[in-house]
Amino acid sequence: MANAVWHTGYGIEINLSLPDLGHPGRPDLLREIVASIADRDPQLLECLAHHDGRECLSESGGKSPWMFIRRGRFGGRRPLVASHLPITHKATPAESAQHKATKERVVETASRYGLEAEAEAPMANRRSISDALVTGPGGIRVGWEVQYHHLGPSSVHRRSVNAVAHGITPLWVAKDRTASLIDRAPWARVDDMPWKDIAGGKEMVIRGGYRHLQVWKCVPSSHRHCPDTEGAGHCGAMHAEWFLPALCHPEKKAVHLEDLVLQSATGDSVPVYVPNRGGGRAGRHMWVPVADCELWEELVGEAEPLPDAPAQEGADEITFAEDEIDRQCRAGEEGRFVSDARPVRDLDRPTGGLTLPRMPLRRARNPVLITSVERAAASAALGCPPWELGPCAECGQLMRRYGRNAAMFCGVCRAALNGR
Repeated sequence: MANAVWHTGYGIEINLSLPDLGHPGRPDLLREIVASIADRDPQLLECLAHHDGRECLSESGGKSPWMFIRRGRFGGRRPLVASHLPITHKATPAESAQHKATKERVVETASRYGLEAEAEAPMANRRSISDALVTGPGGIRVGWEVQYHHLGPSSVHRRSVNAVAHGITPLWVAKDRTASLIDRAPWARVDDMPWKDIAGGKEMVIRGGYRHLQVWKCVPSSHRHCPDTEGAGHCGAMHAEWFLPALCHPEKKAVHLEDLVLQSATGDSVPVYVPNRGGGRAGRHMWVPVADCELWEELVGEAEPLPDAPAQEGADEITFAEDEIDRQCRAGEEGRFVSDARPVRDLDRPTGGLTLPRMPLRRARNPVLITSVERAAASAALGCPPWELGPCAECGQLMRRYGRNAAMFCGVCRAALNGR
């Protein structure tokens, strides 16, 4: 990897170790050179050795002298480095076979369920292509993005925002718990398995990215400890958090790739963004049952929109060493450097914790004056549908209606709501 490149458009050398890249009069230069290859001329950045007429090791090896810019990871530093295009932008044969098999399995599954499905579907603006586009009977469009090799978080966010702008819900598929796409957009993680197993129909369980909402009262008899107190204490309040299926009480059935293909297109499973407990920018993207999503929205008051990700996150802050330009071609030398391992992003622990407000004591003469949040919490704790007061369409008597689609009574208020 090199610390400098030649900009063929401007005819200038760029020193990646300087905060201004050696050109203080060009404030937009960094944004221009880190743009995706799909959004710029792939021959914009050239190996300095190749430009100077000296040997480019990449070209000598039958590859390209053209380069791209990324953030390296050396010890605790994150410098900008230049790498030759074919080295990191071409998936390995094994990854390519896995990618192709997974994409085909998504399309075949959708077709088997009677859904519209198209492989390599371009966006209307032709700036990106979905690996598989699945359309449900109600018009929901889900763009599956199978990403089995590394892709930067800014690229994930940009492509996801582009999909949403065109009415498509992005669904990224990873096989690695350290994948940068995790929690940058709606995602799912499957096992790393040979392409023949994928093509042959071997079970593909969603290991990460799908969760269920659990609401419980924090008392000694509860299966769970209090998330707000240290140790094994209990506070007596109501808590709500999102858990993987295997960690639910009782345990939930595992979700398979085929389940998510169908449920994401029909709207039975939906993407949700949940901020971490304590607030801040960080949070979790996840797929959840639509009923859990509706209950969560009642508890928090409204759904969280897709967040605007910063151009670079705290862990990716660029460091500048202010070194002299190294004019040697460094193709193939990546093995000299020991990079920090990427952190695990797919965590099993619960997330999105919410402690519900305690229900205040009220006079018995008016026992139904509770808020919608309190009603939803009580409903979840008792395992019954929420109710609300509503007039009978015929006699005008106020009755308790259960659920949003309750019938409008009579027949003596539907036999007093069937004895409830």
